[in-house]
Amino acid sequence: MKIFKILLIACLLTLWVSPVMAAEEPKKKLNIFTWSEYIDLDVIADFEKTHNVDVHIDLYESNEEMIIRLESARPGSYDIIIPTTYLLPSLLSKKLIQPLDKSLLPNISNIDPRFLNISEDPGNVYTIPYQWGTSGLAIRTKDPSSIEPSWDLVYKPSEQASFTLFDTARDVFGSALLYLGYSANTTDPEELMKAGQLVIEAKNRPNFRGFSGGVDGLSKVIGNVNTIAQVYNGEAVKASLEDPDIHYVLPKEGCEIWLDLFAIPTGAANATVAHEFLNYIMEPQIAARLAIYSKYPSPNLIAIELLPASDRDNPGIYPPVEMLEKMEYYKDLGYEGERYEELWNIVKTR
Repeated sequence: MKIFKILLIACLLTLWVSPVMAAEEPKKKLNIFTWSEYIDLDVIADFEKTHNVDVHIDLYESNEEMIIRLESARPGSYDIIIPTTYLLPSLLSKKLIQPLDKSLLPNISNIDPRFLNISEDPGNVYTIPYQWGTSGLAIRTKDPSSIEPSWDLVYKPSEQASFTLFDTARDVFGSALLYLGYSANTTDPEELMKAGQLVIEAKNRPNFRGFSGGVDGLSKVIGNVNTIAQVYNGEAVKASLEDPDIHYVLPKEGCEIWLDLFAIPTGAANATVAHEFLNYIMEPQIAARLAIYSKYPSPNLIAIELLPASDRDNPGIYPPVEMLEKMEYYKDLGYEGERYEELWNIVKTR
């Protein structure tokens, strides 16, 4: 009799549990292709939990690497990419990204209008802003007041501190052109040749320690192998919180200002989930968490109000107006951009 009761209870439990298990939805998928150390994994984990999604992240170190890998990837490999503005014309001409469904992105109303309707994407048909920032110099010193905030630190022959520069043509030539008083987007052959010669001279000095990605160059400053590295501001600010001898410098001649964007690749396998994620990222509390994690400025107006004063008032994160006026966004130069790559090949071999 006891055995019969046990079997009966087991059957009843099976009948009760099975519908519940059958009702469980399978987890959705999302594949994000992004810069290293750019998205807080705790934010990703919360999105996975609240939206029943498995998120896979693949990494790249430059816009150039991203577009090469995106072009060669199997269709549908990625659902979200994070390009910088100057890459948009190339992505669009190659039909590598698709229009967004704005009806699924109501939180775009939280974004500062300054970062919407940019010339590369009028009406934000294809992109929404993620974060913005600058690229300057990380310097190891115990006396920051002794530092002259200038590209002299890498381009003036009398300076002897060891240094690295980015391993990309636009970033290196952009810094050299601004140092010489030219536009970072010039296509003038004479101005470019002068910038190229300046970089070659810097490259051949004994204190030059190579071209490297921002994270790699900064790691050498953190490890006290080098003194100076061309870096993105968020990475340098995070390092300075761990090591008070590391400082982020905005060169007085000007530097790059950039805006990174979310876009959905053409043929994305999980486009609906991608829209869910983009709208989630634009929630003020989430945008604030991401800004606190990355130490990059947020384009989300409400999120900025939620940041600690130590971040809002940090000029390494939010530059003063007088410095912003000296900065330039890199622009897509079309076929003229080939001159940068040709010159870059010359620099690398001399």
